[in-house]
Amino acid sequence: MGEFMQLGTSRMQCIGAYMARPREQARGGIVVVQEIFGVNAWVRSVVDRFAAHGYAAIAPAFFDHVERGAELGYDEANFARGRALVGEISFDLAVEDVASAAQSIASVGKVGVVGYCWGGTIALLSAVRLGLPAVSYYGARNVQILDQPLAAPVQFHFGEQDNSIPAAAVQRHRDGYAEAIRAGQVEIYTYPAGHAFDRDVDPTHYAAASAKLARERTLAFFGRNLAATAGA
Repeated sequence: MGEFMQLGTSRMQCIGAYMARPREQARGGIVVVQEIFGVNAWVRSVVDRFAAHGYAAIAPAFFDHVERGAELGYDEANFARGRALVGEISFDLAVEDVASAAQSIASVGKVGVVGYCWGGTIALLSAVRLGLPAVSYYGARNVQILDQPLAAPVQFHFGEQDNSIPAAAVQRHRDGYAEAIRAGQVEIYTYPAGHAFDRDVDPTHYAAASAKLARERTLAFFGRNLAATAGA
């Protein structure tokens, strides 16, 4: 369904991206922000899934700033490599790339962001700095930026058995966004699952029932917050 393309960035460097468009007029656009494993087959399947639900979706290849075309698996060696690659990409640079990706699909209408793990924090930062409605899946680094005011609605998803995000960290989200929760601008959901529970290609982490419910809530969030104003 999708295709690879080149994406211009604010730093005069093109990076790769994977994009998919729906068959009919798009309902809006979604930037998909990867985990620490690059724009691999699973990330591409997420892009295709959102396109199947009527959105123009794009996943920037952030790792191209360091190593072009990096796609990683989920064993320990690839995990270590992914952490090293992410360590060379600043939050500032990643958010700039999200802005470039959002601009590339802006013709379809409003654009939102969804991110997973490392990408979950980039999604949150996109709501803070870019004013894009965002869905953040198990962003362990979120706690570093909870003091920064939101400029768009955000939905959070956490696994109750996620060792990298203890219950106290989830509570910090609830406390930090208490007013926004009351105003209906922030939603926080937890599930009987561990980290990366939406990654359906990885049986050691995938939790089908939790992933299904989180995806339904994600689509409902984008349905409320994105509205196409122009044809793709």
